[in-house]
Amino acid sequence: MSERRALPNEEINLWAYRLESKSPQEVLQWAVQRFGPDITLASSFGAEDVVLIDMLQKLAPQTPIFYLDTNKYFPETYETRDRLQERYGVSFIQVLPKLTLAEQAELHGENLWEKNPNLCCQIRKVEPLAGILSHFDAWITGIRREQAPTRAQAKKLEWDEKFHLVKCNPLAAWTHEQVWSYIRENELPYNPLHDQHFPSIGCSVCTRPVKPGEDPRAGRWSGFDKTECGLHK
Repeated sequence: MSERRALPNEEINLWAYRLESKSPQEVLQWAVQRFGPDITLASSFGAEDVVLIDMLQKLAPQTPIFYLDTNKYFPETYETRDRLQERYGVSFIQVLPKLTLAEQAELHGENLWEKNPNLCCQIRKVEPLAGILSHFDAWITGIRREQAPTRAQAKKLEWDEKFHLVKCNPLAAWTHEQVWSYIRENELPYNPLHDQHFPSIGCSVCTRPVKPGEDPRAGRWSGFDKTECGLHK
């Protein structure tokens, strides 16, 4: 564990307080100055991540950006990745599960996501995330408090007890409209599924459009008592 990673809780809480009134760009600027090459952005190429990628490219383009490739994303998600890479001239780090889909089926049966989505997320998301984050002292996420009750208390800076590093949430206080205003004003590429009632986009086998009046995350793991993949809770 590096000296940077070993931030005392008092310092994290102090900076969380100081950063609460700051803009996402100011939060990012502080974070990349504080952690340098030891901070990374996790992207699933959703609306919030598109915003953060653009901000980072303007503030600190050397910051590594990775994505957890479950091998089950929508074609539109991979196309959005490609458009972003072309726009900014960067290559995002692909993080794959240890098991291929065929190996997973051999061990746990076909279509694990239909029987045990928690185990599927553990194999294809949580374990790969733990692996990549072990190389960093801090990570940046697109979490917003408005997204779900499980995220309502998110701070702009906090200690990630699950993965044992600092977690930075620059967009925590932003609304849905602020995210989309930024996308429109900066003419950013975004996943076209957002225009088809997909506010939250994960794996194609576990994500459906959201109906009017439904919770924004109702389209994730529909039919299961599950709203998070395990990365944040």
